Amino acid sequence: MKFRTEVNIAESENKIEVEDKIFSIGSCFASEMSDLLQKGQLQTVNNPFGTIFNPFSINNSVKRLHDSEFYHEDELIAYQDEFISLDHHTHFDTRYVHQTLDKINTKLVEGNQFLQESRWVIITYGTSFIYEFEPKKKKVANCHKIPQKFFHKRLLTNQELTDSIYDTIINLKDICPVNLQILFTISPVRHTKDGMAENQLSKSKLITAVHDVISQFENCHYLPVYEIMMDDLRDYRFYKDDFIHPNSQAINYIFEKFGVAFFSKETEDFIKENFKINKALEHKTEDEKDPKYIEFKEKLHQRIEAQKLKVKHQIFKI
Repeated sequence: MKFRTEVNIAESENKIEVEDKIFSIGSCFASEMSDLLQKGQLQTVNNPFGTIFNPFSINNSVKRLHDSEFYHEDELIAYQDEFISLDHHTHFDTRYVHQTLDKINTKLVEGNQFLQESRWVIITYGTSFIYEFEPKKKKVANCHKIPQKFFHKRLLTNQELTDSIYDTIINLKDICPVNLQILFTISPVRHTKDGMAENQLSKSKLITAVHDVISQFENCHYLPVYEIMMDDLRDYRFYKDDFIHPNSQAINYIFEKFGVAFFSKETEDFIKENFKINKALEHKTEDEKDPKYIEFKEKLHQRIEAQKLKVKHQIFKI
């Protein structure tokens, strides 16, 4: 007897190879997946604007990256002795204008250059809700803990959602190589502060909008990450203590299913060995002169060198 509803990801004809560059953008779940790709020693760039949740703000980020359009002082605001970009995550905030701009524009250049060589883009949408900063009549990516009285919260309309997703695809197709593949996911992280019914409405609007748009493009695909978490892993043992975020077991399970569908055999073997090497690198000893530990380190070094011969890019920067 089966006691769960397993959700599978359809196997892709296009496979991620060991030298492919993978760009990811979106919610915190995008960062979780990117971290695993980096641990597997693939070439990735994740969220050059920081964590972003809604399609409008993600589209704005992609357009700025596409145009390599630098940010300037008049686009920042001052709040609690820091200079802030409402298009960016809080980790870009500093006490000085030039430092904030330098951090923002450095990441913008890195993102632009990486996108020009990216064969894969993974986009993870988290919510259909957006906040508008009333003093500037501006839709924002992050409220930076500014009091809520300065914002108007609303759901993006269906037209705003589909326009944002469509424009994102067009800009990516223009800047990325011709063999680009774009993978869309909906974050399984529930935005409980919006309300449970409101969260479901928000997620359903995202799913509908993504499917409406990607049906027009052969190189765009939907990954049922949200469905895996909601149906396949519908048990609180797969969540962190907050009962909202997937735990490491769930993330690894989803990553494994993603790999089966999208990794070439060479990439799958490459990542598996690198995961094992990373685990071995965590091993510590109180006696570094122990002959057994020295032998262990030598064999580990040999395994790393063997992996380095398989790729042109730098791996295991230790």
